[in-house]
Amino acid sequence: MIEAFKKWLSAYNIRYPRSIAYMLQASEYDIHEYASWLRSVKDFSAVEKRKRFEPTAKGIAMLIIGWLIVFASIGKASFLLWWISGNVKYLLAAAIVIALPYIVSYGIIIPLIVIKAVQVPIEAIIIAQAKKIIKRHPAVKIGIAGSFGKTTMREILKAVLSEGKKVAASPKNYNTPLGISQFVKSLKGDEEILIFELGEYYPGDIKRLCELTLPDIGIITGVNEAHLQKFGTIEKTKATIFEIADYLGDKPLFVNGENDYAREELRPGHILYSRRQVGGWNIRNGESNLTGTAFTMEKEGKKIELKSSLLGLHQIGPLAAAARIAMDLGLSAEEIRQGIGKTRPFDHRMEPKPGADGVITLDDSYNGNPDGVAAVIEFLASLEDKRRIYVTPGLVEMGSKKEEVHKRIGQRLAEAGIEKVILTRNSVTPYIEAGLKEKNYKGDIEWFPDALAAFAALPYLTVKGDVVLLQNDWPDQYR
Repeated sequence: MIEAFKKWLSAYNIRYPRSIAYMLQASEYDIHEYASWLRSVKDFSAVEKRKRFEPTAKGIAMLIIGWLIVFASIGKASFLLWWISGNVKYLLAAAIVIALPYIVSYGIIIPLIVIKAVQVPIEAIIIAQAKKIIKRHPAVKIGIAGSFGKTTMREILKAVLSEGKKVAASPKNYNTPLGISQFVKSLKGDEEILIFELGEYYPGDIKRLCELTLPDIGIITGVNEAHLQKFGTIEKTKATIFEIADYLGDKPLFVNGENDYAREELRPGHILYSRRQVGGWNIRNGESNLTGTAFTMEKEGKKIELKSSLLGLHQIGPLAAAARIAMDLGLSAEEIRQGIGKTRPFDHRMEPKPGADGVITLDDSYNGNPDGVAAVIEFLASLEDKRRIYVTPGLVEMGSKKEEVHKRIGQRLAEAGIEKVILTRNSVTPYIEAGLKEKNYKGDIEWFPDALAAFAALPYLTVKGDVVLLQNDWPDQYR
């Protein structure tokens, strides 16, 4: 009862409409996710912790609507005080003021539904126009699907193929029909290769994106529990991602051979890639450290020695797949070598950041999936003569697998002998602690209320030569 009163009272601050607009924005205007967040929030004055409200057109519209609802409600209360006689007017006006937080937070859903209804036909037109452009475009089209690793694969391909071809790739997280359509509008028409990242959130998504992008070559980076909260089961996740296989038919499809779920769906003609081989090429001498990753591709007496600045042996498979695709598209061995050499750690994905204090921070805050976590822990385990510190809030959207996934993270950390684990308090990190204890973890476990507090404490917890891994971010809407 006291918590509910505090929650209600926290809504009476000047930032409340902004908080509501931010919650909608952070939920990507998904009414179900927004409503779930509304029910779980404890303090409306503190919803903007990890990120901030972005003044996009839609965001500003929601903010304005929120304020209009506030003023309309206050105006209604004032009108009742003026229009109605007797004491009942005070009760009615008080009821409106008391209900104001609920009127704003749920009332804003109605104009949102109206805006979405208007957007649907406009977006359909934009997507239809993009589909016509893609259909006429002569470029070789590559589609990348998977629960994880899509952005890394996209950037590797772009770097390698750009050595010998004119390449355009969808930027940032433009992996929805509308996002891809916006990217297509920027094409000049003379590109030789187009690379599309295909996002999946619900069954049928990859099929629709394939019908839009018309890929000639496909890549499946892997399948895991990422977005399991939306899909419900791993079987639905697999079926959705392998919709690209259904679309491609006999066309080339590269599949991550190091991912168990992806291998289960393997079909004749699919090309496996891993740190050991890719499409007839054997991979030798793989090694990785804080300066990068090197390996050799060999086939029938041919040999290509490759070096990338990407970190981790798990990167060899994607790099080798890009090299094999480049060969098929006519690039020379030297062009491939140069392209692989230009691959660099991407923002917030195993991105090394040496500090003035001699501490090396590996920023992996955009890596929020179990396979990525396993690869990172494997890399940390390979580092010698370094004290390793692992900082994480855990993973989101693991659905029914959240306990299993997080216990396994703890077990991996213990098996790897990581010296210090820093956890933030939320609904999943206790499972990581349980996994650590199950494997008799000998290191230190530090707890903080949130990521910001943990980051602020790091300078006091580290010394020169330490390696600090920042694993994943924890969006404000998750508890």
